[in-house]
Parts: sequence; structure tokens; C-alpha cells
Amino acid sequence: MNIVPFDDPYHSPEIRIGAISRLFPTLAFYARAFSIVCQAAWRTRGGYSMQQWAADSKSFMRGAEASGVRFHIENASAFAKLESPCVVVANHMSTMETFCMPGILATHKPIAFVLKRSLTTYPIFNRVVNAIEPIAVDRVNAREDFKTVMEEGQERLSRGISVIVFPQTTRTPNLDRTAFNSIGIKLAKKAGVPVIPLALRTDAWGVGSLLKDYGYIRPELPVRFCFGEPVAIRGAGKNEQEEIMEFIHWKLKAWRTE
Repeated sequence: MNIVPFDDPYHSPEIRIGAISRLFPTLAFYARAFSIVCQAAWRTRGGYSMQQWAADSKSFMRGAEASGVRFHIENASAFAKLESPCVVVANHMSTMETFCMPGILATHKPIAFVLKRSLTTYPIFNRVVNAIEPIAVDRVNAREDFKTVMEEGQERLSRGISVIVFPQTTRTPNLDRTAFNSIGIKLAKKAGVPVIPLALRTDAWGVGSLLKDYGYIRPELPVRFCFGEPVAIRGAGKNEQEEIMEFIHWKLKAWRTE
């Protein structure tokens, strides 16, 4: 299976949105997303490839567009043109990025997420998550989580699998520098690979009040992904950590004024 990557840059095309999607975007979005997840979970019975994951992610994004959501993806070629695996370091805003990034990145080269272990136990969804070798952490014991990411992250990178890290572990609309840890920098330095910074805005998928992963969908808010150029880690990596946070900060600030 050969999945065609998105154009770079990519902007969602103007399409006709059906009446139900216009009136009930949240309902339409979750109905499409649930259908895609169920189909993907069924396919894991016969083995689930990176390309199939990318294809299902792109199908999810098409379904989101049909629900009124608009995507803007910039400079994904920074990832595509790398000859080595890398660590992608991004801010964390909603569940949207987890669903979209395979369609954006895994069409170029294999990826693995560092994610909370609870996602590996969700009914149906867990079949897909566990099929693509995630690096699962509990977010209870920071020392154990660090050990897991460093060991399993290096193992994935040694096999040519790029690792996606959300250092700001909780989902927030703004960059919290105090909570933006340097584990991605440390992993990249240890493995001898570059870091690609990623600024994202995905608050079109809201955070739920009872279940955080199931908030309202607000299609009037654009979904944005902007990749920075590769950053080589030198010394302790403090300057590179600051550079990455500055990139994300200024992108978020610019998007808020548009």
C-alpha cells in the first residue's frame, strides 16, 4: 500500500458541508470518527501496517473535513526530507493531534507516539493503538516514565522509527514553559538524532468536562500544524530546548491574532 502524502503546504479544500454536519458538527464528527476507528480495529485482526495506519488517519481527516473542520499543515517536508529518524517535540492541545499525525507523517516514514498508558486500554481504540508499538507511560512516577521513554525510544529510533513526544503532558491551549520538560531533547541527544519542533493548534476538538477525550467540536476554529527545521542537539541541550519553546510560542501567538 502506497499512501500519497499531503501537499506541502496543505490547506483543506472548500467542500460542501451537509445539513446534519452544519447543524450538529459534534455528532457528525464522532459518528465518522467512530466508524473509522471500528474499521481500523477490525483490520488489526490480520496485521496492521504503518501504511494502513496512515491511510486510516487520512480517512479520519477527510471525515473531519466533511464535518466542517479545516486543516492547515505547513513544512511537513522538514520531516519528510530527513535521511534519519528524529524526535518530534510538540505542544499538546487535544486528542486531534494523535489522530492526525499518522496521516501527516507516517506517509513518509514510520513513527511511534509516547502516550499515556490509559489510551492502550480504551475499548476498540486500544486494538489500533497497541498495533503500532506505542511507548506507554503511566504519568505517576516521573523517574519510571523517563526510563521507559529513554529505553524504548532509543530502541524505536535504532530501527528507523521516529518518536513523537508531548513534553507538556496535559492538554492546554497555551504553552506552559514550566511544564514543558526536556525529555525529547534528552532522548534525541542520547540517540544521536535531530529534533523537529512542531507547533500545533487543535482546540477545534474540545476537552470534555466529564470525559476529557470527548469534548465539543468547533469547526470555526482552524486546525494548524507547523513543523520547524531540524535542530541538532549540542552540549546539554538547554539552548535547543529554549529554541523549540520559542518556535511554538511565537506560532501560537501568531495564530491567535489571525
